[in-house]
Amino acid sequence: MSFLIVIPARYASQRYPGKPLAMLRGASGAEKTLIQRSWEAAKAVPGSPRVVVATDDARIREAAESFGAEVVMTPDTCANGTERCAAAVQALGESFDVVVNLQGDAPLTPAWFVDDLVAAMRADTQSDIATPVLRCDGVSLKAFLDDRKAGRVGGTTAVFAADNAALYFSKEVIPFTSASYPNEAATPVFHHVGVYAYRPEALTAYPAWLTGPLERLEGLEQLRFLEQGRRVLCVEVQGKGRAFWELNNPEDIPRIEAMLAQMGVE
Repeated sequence: MSFLIVIPARYASQRYPGKPLAMLRGASGAEKTLIQRSWEAAKAVPGSPRVVVATDDARIREAAESFGAEVVMTPDTCANGTERCAAAVQALGESFDVVVNLQGDAPLTPAWFVDDLVAAMRADTQSDIATPVLRCDGVSLKAFLDDRKAGRVGGTTAVFAADNAALYFSKEVIPFTSASYPNEAATPVFHHVGVYAYRPEALTAYPAWLTGPLERLEGLEQLRFLEQGRRVLCVEVQGKGRAFWELNNPEDIPRIEAMLAQMGVE
């Protein structure tokens, strides 16, 4: 299947303005912008897919072009990354079997997450969109709960049916559990990883759909698909010992830098 990877990046984030240009120190002490590290994660996907950065900001365009990225300028009216991906595909004027959205705040995304999504879309032809979920261990569940206790909006959790069709996504920790879990123990909570693989038809239709109440409440773009009755496939992926976290708040920078150092990522 031919696929395109789009990295949507905007400067004017309400929670963290200028986030794509935040500097992250790697294992050697060298600093790179968040957008560069996300682009490098996308370029590591096997098969040499085409990778483009989609933005509406000249500062991000300049930074991305400085390290060799292809940039597509998109309207500043795009409400979220999915709308920006749709605008980028329209601007390119080319056709692809699958469009992958690797969000610009997920520099720790392993290449096999994207591989697994594309394989899942190939196998499940009824799905309009596929997205990875990662089972939390005790450590990552505690990080979610600590964020909520501190009043921070951190990562997203997902619940899904027996056939892996998504039931709901939330910035709260769902499902509720009162149990305590050892650091390495598996928990019933799944971390939603901010990567999406779309069928072109669904992606093209998305910007014209009205924003529903759940999307407005949670601020989660993927809920628009569920509110439209579209099938969203949750694909359980394996961490394989690899740490994963998105950059949602400035407080996440030390956590991600520690993960980069642990993995030996320059």
